[in-house]
Amino acid sequence: MARRSDTPVFTQHQKVAAAHDLPGVPAGTTGKVLLVNGFSWVRYRVRFDNGAERGMLSADDLTTAAAAAEQVRASEAEARRAEREAARAEVRAKALAAEAARAASGDEGSAA
Repeated sequence: MARRSDTPVFTQHQKVAAAHDLPGVPAGTTGKVLLVNGFSWVRYRVRFDNGAERGMLSADDLTTAAAAAEQVRASEAEARRAEREAARAEVRAKALAAEAARAASGDEGSAA
């Protein structure tokens, strides 16, 4: 069954992170829930680690600190993978260029 919008997702004092950029708070910044309130629309007041304090945040604006850390790890791993692939492509390109140069110099020698 789907979660109702009036059911609190986060609890008071829980560590959370900004799910996306908020005014004065970059995405991924961790913080602590100070207040949970509301009946038909549950909203949160959060003090973030950069010193900013924001209220009127919905559950869509926040994510768990663990999920944010996992997302950062995944993006860093993807960046490392892309760097390795770029390095491999560069090595392959140099090897092909060297092979082409050897083949060209070999063709010149046989033509004489």
